[in-house]
Amino acid sequence: MRKPSRSRAEGLFTATGKKADQYLKTKEKAWQEKMDKTAKLRALRLAKEASEKQASEEETGAAEETARPRTTAKPDTGEKPESNG
Repeated sequence: MRKPSRSRAEGLFTATGKKADQYLKTKEKAWQEKMDKTAKLRALRLAKEASEKQASEEETGAAEETARPRTTAKPDTGEKPESNG
């Protein structure tokens, strides 16, 4: 008579194990989806930051180019500096 109760317990144990495996697979799938979403958002953020940095550098470069005063070269008179020695 012990055999039926033992096989019933083994059946319950097997069913519980299958449920646990299914739960872990579901949990791992959800975790992987979350990691994929995070990676996608990170890539988008980095791309946005890079484009903003490039636009900022271009804007700064254009501002510096227009803000530089023009210097004129002094004409060469052909005279040598006098030496007192």
